[in-house]
Amino acid sequence: MTESMFPPVPSRYSRQLLFAPIGEEGQRRLMNARVAIVGMGALGTVLANHMVRAGVGYVRIIDRDFVEESNLQRQMLYVEADAAESKPKAAAAAERLGRINSLVRIEAHVADLNPSNAEELLTGVDLVLDGSDNFSVRFLVNDVCVKHRIPWIYGGAVSSRGVVMPILPGETPCLRCMFGNVPEQGTAETCDTAGVIGPIIHIVASYQATEALKLLTGSLDKVNRSMQHMDLWNNHYGSVDISGGRQADCPCCSSGRYEFLTSELEGESIQSLCGRNSVQIVPVRSRKLDLTEWETTFRKLGPTERNPFLLKFQPSPDLTLVLFPDGRAMIQGTSDLTAAKTLYSKYVGM
Repeated sequence: MTESMFPPVPSRYSRQLLFAPIGEEGQRRLMNARVAIVGMGALGTVLANHMVRAGVGYVRIIDRDFVEESNLQRQMLYVEADAAESKPKAAAAAERLGRINSLVRIEAHVADLNPSNAEELLTGVDLVLDGSDNFSVRFLVNDVCVKHRIPWIYGGAVSSRGVVMPILPGETPCLRCMFGNVPEQGTAETCDTAGVIGPIIHIVASYQATEALKLLTGSLDKVNRSMQHMDLWNNHYGSVDISGGRQADCPCCSSGRYEFLTSELEGESIQSLCGRNSVQIVPVRSRKLDLTEWETTFRKLGPTERNPFLLKFQPSPDLTLVLFPDGRAMIQGTSDLTAAKTLYSKYVGM
């Protein structure tokens, strides 16, 4: 097929066409590219906004959570109505993104990324973008991407600090080369303990998005193979050369042991959520719950609300159980894992 036989590039991308490193060839690559974004919180919403506006042809978004009022300070795709209706983030984001660019195919998954579904959700794409808020998920992403040789871009932000690192399987260090293992709970700052300001979110996600555009348009020589870090409040900016960071004994990229995909770790189904006085519980075996029936049961026991995606039940004034159709639940009002598990077992069963 000659160049004249290709349909014209939509004029909405005219400013990217004028940017010489992208041009028409790069834009056509973007329009044929496939990206998965893990997490539709702060980083994920900015990443999705950039990818959809840039014209990436297919964007898969994955998130387990629903919108709350405290998200609105930094999670750019949501509005007050989304929080009032407790809309799942993936569904609310997909709706808004579809109004931004109808030419992009957006596939939304209201799901918890875990060992049982990670390979299905993270393969079949050209790139994975990290918008998650915890290292357990990131190490799982790392396992899948290294195993299937899919590039991914790690990003993290807390307080006024951020870090970005592209990971190219077979070329750069993987996440386990750099960090070894998941930090012990309570040893790393989170938005629970240190808060976060909106500008650092946008800067980190914009660094990630820029590296994504380089990778997707074939500008591999321009990909930053270092770790970028910054502290906006204290005016610190830097770059760490990680070219020699690959570890010969790395269980993931050197030994091919994908431990975060193994069944031994699948039982880890209870987790505190960043920025929330909440615990998520994922049953070992997925269940199919009829929320209408559960609503009838819970209404006899306390205040209950339901929408098409979830059911909220308040067994006491300071605790709320949010139940999803697959049996997953969030217990709001506690960070005590044992107390959350007890509550789930009492009302839903393990």
